[in-house]
This record gives sequence, C-alpha cells and structure tokens, in this order.
Amino acid sequence: MYYVQRNEEGQLTRVENEPFSGMTGEVFSQTPEIIAWNSARDVVDESLQHKELLQRSDLEMVRVLDDLIFLLIQKGVITITDLPPMAQVKLMNRAQARQGLGGLEDLLNSDDQGIF
Repeated sequence: MYYVQRNEEGQLTRVENEPFSGMTGEVFSQTPEIIAWNSARDVVDESLQHKELLQRSDLEMVRVLDDLIFLLIQKGVITITDLPPMAQVKLMNRAQARQGLGGLEDLLNSDDQGIF
C-alpha cells in the first residue's frame, strides 16, 4: 500500500510507504502511476548521486589545477603574468598557504627557488 498526496489537478506530489501528515489518499497496488513515480524518483536519486560525486571531487580538482598551473609555470610554458590579475593573486595566495603548510615542498626539487 502507498500513501499519497495529490495536488488540485489530481497529480501525485508525494508518495510514501507510511502514512504522513497531509496525505490525501491511499493506493493499494503498483499502478502505472505509482510505477512512473518510482521510476522518476530513481532517476532523481541517481542524478543527485552524480551531483554529490562531482561536488566532492571539486576540491580535489582545485588541487589538480593548482599543480598543473604550477608545473606549466615551472616548465616555462606560461608565466604568472600571462594570467589575469585576480588569478595571479589567488594563485600566489594559495601557493603561500600551501608552502606554509608544507604542501608545496614535495613538488619542488631541493634546488628550486619557488614558482614565482
């Protein structure tokens, strides 16, 4: 049995396995309407999982981009001044913060002077 809430047009707005406040009816079997609702919910759940995965990886990607930009500068492919002024400031701030935490030393050879 499913407990449902419908809008003024009779469309499902909520389906639960347990009674809830505001429910407007009950459906006793797997009707095409309930099957469609559950299928749509599965699609939404899967999309939310993908979104969460992307959000969790965003911080990791920032570190990858930091390292990539640093490597391009170190190899002489680009210079810090090739970047927009605000990007320069952000990269310098991040580089200083990472150096302060000891995170950048592992990326430098002992004879390197720094990225800038």
